[in-house]
Amino acid sequence: MTTGSWVAVPDGSDFPIENLPYGAFGRDGAAHLGVAIGDRILDLHAASESGLFDDVCAPAALRAGCLNPLLASGKDVWRALRSRLQSLLLRDGDPALRNLNGSRLFADRKTATMLVPVEVGDYVDFYSSEQHATNLGRIFRPNAEPLLPNWKWMPVGYHGRAGSIVIDGTPIRRPHGQCKPPDADVPLFAPSAMLDLELEIGFFTGGGNEIFGLVLVNDWSARDIQAWEYQPLGPFLGKSFGTTISPWVVTTEALAPFRVAPPPQDPPPLSYLHIENDAAYDVALAVDLQTAAMRAAQIAPVTISRTNARELYWTMAQQLTHATSNGATARPGDLFASGTISGSDPASYGSLIELTWRGTKPLRLPNGEMRSFLEDGDEIALRAWCERAGLRIGFGACRGRITGGYVETGASSQER
Repeated sequence: MTTGSWVAVPDGSDFPIENLPYGAFGRDGAAHLGVAIGDRILDLHAASESGLFDDVCAPAALRAGCLNPLLASGKDVWRALRSRLQSLLLRDGDPALRNLNGSRLFADRKTATMLVPVEVGDYVDFYSSEQHATNLGRIFRPNAEPLLPNWKWMPVGYHGRAGSIVIDGTPIRRPHGQCKPPDADVPLFAPSAMLDLELEIGFFTGGGNEIFGLVLVNDWSARDIQAWEYQPLGPFLGKSFGTTISPWVVTTEALAPFRVAPPPQDPPPLSYLHIENDAAYDVALAVDLQTAAMRAAQIAPVTISRTNARELYWTMAQQLTHATSNGATARPGDLFASGTISGSDPASYGSLIELTWRGTKPLRLPNGEMRSFLEDGDEIALRAWCERAGLRIGFGACRGRITGGYVETGASSQER
């Protein structure tokens, strides 16, 4: 049981000593690995030069510009490193770190330039929320069963584009694409008019197909492009223009106190997908929206959805098991996302297509604006946290602001 850190941690911080998530930030023109605690970042590159971690982790893994070497080191190394970090940062723990010259050991978390912490080799996005899948089935197939026959037998997913993954705060350009309005005889190529968010949680894999830690994921979606292209092979250009992740990877060890039982699965899954005990995580989730007009009027973002990751029908372990069940490999640093997470209450839906029922029930915002889908200048922020008995473990923000994409001029395209 920890008793606090000698590094100041403000009340309500996402990053107490019980969390210690990993990230990457820019320093001296290079990427450095770091651990968040309170409003500070412990620079693992600088700290490793003291030799304090040599007996628990290869120095090269802490001096790399991304987490991949650490992820490949395996669970025993992860546990030993976390234990050493907690001991060094504990108020009455090992004094070796605080006795060093600290001018280069820490950085200001609030002003640091955060980077994508992992070189993502492969990215898979699942469709693991029963309520979300049911809602979309009712929207797109109102006269048929909302869930397709295979949905309750396996975690349905698709391979995304790893190059689309960007860090919190990166602007998202409105994509152009081919779509076909209901009243049109032929498709057209135009800016997406149905740009949407997707509230998701994802995990990174390490050595031995172990799950290292979790991040927030916003898999931005152009619903009009998606609706025209997804049959018969599924998502493609409607999904590949941008996927935002939060900058801090919260380890499964930090989340262990918040493991809970997943929803009942009926029918029982096949034996290779059998799970026992507490395979889900009690992670509260929220979506905030602020328009350009709200920012100009200094109106705070409004929360448009609240839900919980424990609502997921298919667990992360089942997602990873199914993804590798045919012999496919999962490498250290691969990202697997849950798909949109929605609860049973309309206020807990994790996308605008559900919250506005494909635009037929627009949201009214505090300044009187209406939203069916995202407009240029809108900013979405996803938040996540676990809280119990005075312990709070947070993920930090996952933000993205929509900008106008590009316009066609003859045979070429130019940014605007």
